[in-house]
Amino acid sequence: MNVKRIIIDALRPINVPVTTLTGNNNNSEYIIINEYNQASSLNADDKEVSTKYFYQVDVFTSGDFTTIVAEVESRLKEAGFKRMFSSESYDNDAQKYRKILRFSYATDLD
Repeated sequence: MNVKRIIIDALRPINVPVTTLTGNNNNSEYIIINEYNQASSLNADDKEVSTKYFYQVDVFTSGDFTTIVAEVESRLKEAGFKRMFSSESYDNDAQKYRKILRFSYATDLD
């Protein structure tokens, strides 16, 4: 399952660049997604039958990120993700405000 593709497709209508691992500091706003864990969420007869994926979504902006963050949360929830964590900070290296969001997504293996 390509969970990263599900995230990118869900966020595409926001019209903010979405990248993986690193961002482009030349943009006034951008989103970085990273998978930080993947684990079995259900086993039966010693076989994994469900996998849970954990993603961090970082929203970087030069100003207020409230509208973008609300859109990210809404679209990912609609796509089946569960929000687990959020925090905000200012990233001195990027010279941008940063909202850190963590989501989980479970899939059944066929």
